[in-house]
Amino acid sequence: MFDTMQSAMTYIFKTRRRLDVAPRGLDENTRDVSFTRKILTRENLLAGSREYVVITGSRGKGSVTGMMAKMLESLGHTVGMMTSPHLIHWNERIRVNGRMIPTDDFLRILSELQPTIDAVTDQLNDDQYLSPQGIFLTIALRWFDERDVNVAVLEVGRGGRFDDIAVVPNKLAVFTPLMLEHTSLLGDSLERIAWHKAGIISHSGQAVSVPQAPEVGRVFDKEALDRDATFTWLAKRDMAQLVENRPDGQLIRYNRYGELFMPLLGHYQIENATLAIQAVGMVHARLRGIAHNTPEYVNAIRDGLANVKWLGRSQQLSEKPLIYVDGAITVASAQSFLAGVKPHLRGPIVSIVGVPVDRDYTGVYGVMAEVSEKLIITETDINPNTKFPDKDDAITAANAVCEDVVYTEKLPQALEIARKTVGTDGTILLAVSLMLVGECMLIWEIDTAQI
Repeated sequence: MFDTMQSAMTYIFKTRRRLDVAPRGLDENTRDVSFTRKILTRENLLAGSREYVVITGSRGKGSVTGMMAKMLESLGHTVGMMTSPHLIHWNERIRVNGRMIPTDDFLRILSELQPTIDAVTDQLNDDQYLSPQGIFLTIALRWFDERDVNVAVLEVGRGGRFDDIAVVPNKLAVFTPLMLEHTSLLGDSLERIAWHKAGIISHSGQAVSVPQAPEVGRVFDKEALDRDATFTWLAKRDMAQLVENRPDGQLIRYNRYGELFMPLLGHYQIENATLAIQAVGMVHARLRGIAHNTPEYVNAIRDGLANVKWLGRSQQLSEKPLIYVDGAITVASAQSFLAGVKPHLRGPIVSIVGVPVDRDYTGVYGVMAEVSEKLIITETDINPNTKFPDKDDAITAANAVCEDVVYTEKLPQALEIARKTVGTDGTILLAVSLMLVGECMLIWEIDTAQI
């Protein structure tokens, strides 16, 4: 019986931790979802009539997951959601109608599942492991059953083809923009990464994607053809249009929905919202409820989007000074972050940047330096598996793009330095890993239990 989240996490990561010192290789050589499938089958967690949506991509998949879940809830459904990583609590990864699974339920369900999990892990060889993602998925599906969830929106952790989330019988695969990422685990070309992502397309299912690079499109189309799936491509001309930037979000216009308010900053969220609206329509068509061709449906979509709450994405934390935080740890995401908040910036501007060493931290420094008088480089030791650049390497890289550079190991100190620089009239931008975003949620005492 598990009585603390710490003991639960030790158990969930037990077989993975024993391989931490082993070299990591490509997912197709190191990941095996059959063990998760065995557990789900033995627990009869794949036999229901629930609708599943699986979302993958390189950027925006969390936002699209949150948007879809909120709009489906607005349409009257009981919606399960699974995302990763979390900001503060492990429980955040599993939600029903935006509320994270209570700790008591998480621990109870894991305790009930332990005999089945142990029976499967006992079959593992020394070089095999049961994915923690698979255990989280098992807990989620059991809780979804208990809460009578009729539709679940699930975010893939990294790739797709060898991700445990792809085990569920989804009828709709959703693709956000792809770019080079996790190249040591997915491959060093867009084609190879697309092949991993395309693995979520189900036989005779549906798929929908935003515009992608030609080489990605060819991979997706081939996978859909091989699996007799229907693939819907959104074109640039199909995207919603910006009407007005507002301090608390954006007003957009989209087809029959007219003007919709989205309480998220960042122009990249317009593409995410377009994809989410289209995907919601596709899955809702198979569910009972409000008819598509009614004003009630349009209003439900508008209300759902207006009530989206997705933490840590171009999120305003303070007015004086103006402070924004975003999990912008790639060049593309940093550029999108700046584009979204640019209409609201006030000088002087200081950027706090905390980018792991396996990302293009030099490139992110360069993007943030374009608008900043000072760069403050920081890190966190919350997750020992996430490494940040060596201090000297980070300072050297930052000095190449900005004349005023400060390094500090702790976020509170970085914020103190930034506040002294900008006073109450300027702006502080945080382009940081999600672990540091989580620290911001704690510092500002933001509740992450309900979104």
